[in-house]
Amino acid sequence: MIRPDNPLIVQSDRSLMLHTVRAVVDAKGRPVRDADGQPLTEEHPRFAAARDALCAFAELEKSPDYLHTYRITPVSIWNAAALGLSAESIAHTLDEFSCVPVPQRVVADIREWISRYGLLRIERREGSDGAARFELVSDSPEALREALGHESVRKLCSSDAQGRVWVDPLARGSIKQTLIKIGYPVEDRGGYVEGDSLTIALRPKTKTGRSFALRPYQRAAGDTFHARGSTAGGNGVIVLPCGAGKTVVGLYVMSLVGAKTLILTTNTVAVRQWREEILDKTGLAPEQVAEYTGDHKAVAPVTITTYQMLTWRRSKSDVFEHFELFGKENWGLVVYDEVHLLPAPVFRATADLQARRRLGLTATLVREDGKEDEVFCLIGPKRYDVPWKVLEGQGFIATASCTEVRVPLDPALKPAYVAASARNKFRVASENPAKTAVVESLIAKHAGGRILIIGQYIDQLNALAERLRAPLIMGKTPSAERERLYAAFKSGEISVLIVSKVGNFAVDLPEANVAIQISGTFGSRQEEAQRLGRILRPKSDGSAAAFYSVVTLGSRDQEFSEKRQLFLTEQGYSYEIIEAAQLGPAPAGEGAP
Repeated sequence: MIRPDNPLIVQSDRSLMLHTVRAVVDAKGRPVRDADGQPLTEEHPRFAAARDALCAFAELEKSPDYLHTYRITPVSIWNAAALGLSAESIAHTLDEFSCVPVPQRVVADIREWISRYGLLRIERREGSDGAARFELVSDSPEALREALGHESVRKLCSSDAQGRVWVDPLARGSIKQTLIKIGYPVEDRGGYVEGDSLTIALRPKTKTGRSFALRPYQRAAGDTFHARGSTAGGNGVIVLPCGAGKTVVGLYVMSLVGAKTLILTTNTVAVRQWREEILDKTGLAPEQVAEYTGDHKAVAPVTITTYQMLTWRRSKSDVFEHFELFGKENWGLVVYDEVHLLPAPVFRATADLQARRRLGLTATLVREDGKEDEVFCLIGPKRYDVPWKVLEGQGFIATASCTEVRVPLDPALKPAYVAASARNKFRVASENPAKTAVVESLIAKHAGGRILIIGQYIDQLNALAERLRAPLIMGKTPSAERERLYAAFKSGEISVLIVSKVGNFAVDLPEANVAIQISGTFGSRQEEAQRLGRILRPKSDGSAAAFYSVVTLGSRDQEFSEKRQLFLTEQGYSYEIIEAAQLGPAPAGEGAP
């Protein structure tokens, strides 16, 4: 049935085109035009509802102003299945919003993919000697035969005289990796090693005397992951916006599991923030919570380390010296903070950790390296997800406005830009010195605010720091100096702080209410989400946050900016586009106000 008032078109290649606007018509159905004779448009009344429904099972690929493009993939459908969606409910959603009939081929693909979720299972059997054995089983003998038809699968398991298929405990992760590549996401019911017991009680009041209670969605996320300790849970990813308290969810899961815990995060600052949160909000003593970094290599019942520490080695041919940390204690839980950044070498270690409960925390499951399937099979499926705008509406994260400021390329750089390779064109445009005046205008506009300036290129950031007389934090900034500057920013001693990529994640600066992005990592959607996340903690006065992305007009910088904005567009954020001239002239003189 044709329903022209609906906003969605589903195509047979499983791409979805969602109209964000529709034409304004008069009482007789004729297009209304403006003074220049151009048709007037308005936001499509069903766009927001369709966008929110599609994000549960489809991935946003492009988001130009009038038409957003999504794609349905096997991993997006398997994650939807893990959240309890059925093929029928997904097909109903597509039909509900589509303006033309949904191709039956697409519905058939969705049914096929959902039917494969859990079609193969790993189940635990007790051997005659009491040792655990793991069997690969299926309710479909044909599916099991098809999987075993692949040599890559056969070499990871063995068959006995009765035709039963056994998986070595250390191959439990590897076989899941292999099977998902051929279209079989395995449901792992093999259970877990309980780990050494550790009582982790949450405090009703923090050590600083503030009342502390879980928010409803934090409790729901932890309960969904834990699943009362059954094999139906205990592995997977919780997706919550930056500023929504993912660390608190981690603490709640730790209290539910009640076992020794290994926490992996992104940098030393994040390690210390985790430790502070644990000591502030749980009954654990300082000697029970250790830091394993370049500065301190201690192991305790709760140990916090970095991905960089685990993947460090003396040369490319040497072993990863700190991987042994995975086996130092009888861990009952491994927490992967910012799981979307999980480095490839850690995937190898994670493949051997399938007997441990595994919790991934992230603001976005988007991985620029396309390894979403690796996260799915080795950490687990998406167990809980809340759209950012939902939590914004409930007041749990700050309201944020997003603005893209377009700046003409400095005329002196045009010859260099034209002559540069595609990759170098991006850098020339990103480092456009004309952006400096825009930054100064934005600082003046938000005088009295706490302003983060974030960029990719160190030369650009150094020049800006000198111009504004503002401090700069980058990769080589010592941890102690970083912590001093973060503390000064929190206290209001400094109001403008410049950070490199180290500011993308795990920086707890709740006072920040303005972020100015002057350069980014090509089209990284996860980076855009992380940078907006720096300013989403609710403000004590209830004020809104402002996120600016300063890009060079008509350049590769602008092209990649559009790609970076995809994830936030999917979450319901829209970018106002303005020209630099609309901000007015930069204030006279040098230095930050």
